[in-house]
Amino acid sequence: MKRLFSSCVLALSGTAFLSSGAMAADPAACQNVRMGVVNWTDVIATSAMTQVLLDGLGYKTKQTSASQQIIFAGIRDQRLDLFLGYWNPLMTQTITPFVTAQQVTVLSAPSLKDARATLAVPTYLYDKGLKTFADIAKFQKELGAKIYGIEPGSGANTQIKAMITKNQFGLGQFQLVESSEAGMLAAVDRAVRRNEAVVFFGWAPHPMNVNVKMTYLTGSDDALGPDEGSATVWTVTSPNYAQQCPNIHTLLTNLTFTAEDESRMMQPLLDHKDAFASAKQWLKDHPQDQQRWLQGVTTFDGKPAAEHLQLTSQ
Repeated sequence: MKRLFSSCVLALSGTAFLSSGAMAADPAACQNVRMGVVNWTDVIATSAMTQVLLDGLGYKTKQTSASQQIIFAGIRDQRLDLFLGYWNPLMTQTITPFVTAQQVTVLSAPSLKDARATLAVPTYLYDKGLKTFADIAKFQKELGAKIYGIEPGSGANTQIKAMITKNQFGLGQFQLVESSEAGMLAAVDRAVRRNEAVVFFGWAPHPMNVNVKMTYLTGSDDALGPDEGSATVWTVTSPNYAQQCPNIHTLLTNLTFTAEDESRMMQPLLDHKDAFASAKQWLKDHPQDQQRWLQGVTTFDGKPAAEHLQLTSQ
């Protein structure tokens, strides 16, 4: 993976100056921005923030909700321009062929450095002894031989299926329950209310870390990524997007987050509030973020972004 990102950095080295804040409008072809979004709350939140900023600067953004495979193929086929939700290493197996063929470009630095994604259990189950991946099989009966994942085709589900297929950690008799983020969290919520055993795919940033008293399992032997599920999140664009739309590229480079802040951004969405309205409220409540994200960015017609951002109705 280091080689993969090294190639991405080299590909972008010739355009690194674009992030320095040259005040110039993007060409007309850049005004319509096509963004891919996977149905994960963190990606929905950051994508909404990006769209609010872009639209507030005079761009016209359209989101397409799809699986990660369809999004990467959409960028390859020039039907999409960008994607803010590449989780490394969870999606690495999926994206690598596209990067190798130079059909997509990963930005040179992650938008989120302190993410985590691995199997988790309610803390009451951890306290009963289910603390490691090797312990899961010991609780097979209580768990109903089920592990709860997210949407079919996701990198996480692929890796969990691989563990089951190889009988890794003695999981050969287990079944992966595939649904969606919302479906998985509903199943976890039911189990917690009944004080039942459940193993599920958890990650941070996400309000689940606050709303559920949960503990991540250890001893994964890198089955779901190195360092017990440590992860980073990256923005992906079409190969020449930095050169074609340098102003948008500057904004995308500026858009960095922390796990704590993203979890707070996500909570309103889980409370069924509108993602765009929540993003606008965040910008109003956190002017320092707005200033940081808009540094060196202009409106579509070339005016300083910080002075001319319009947070109008979406």
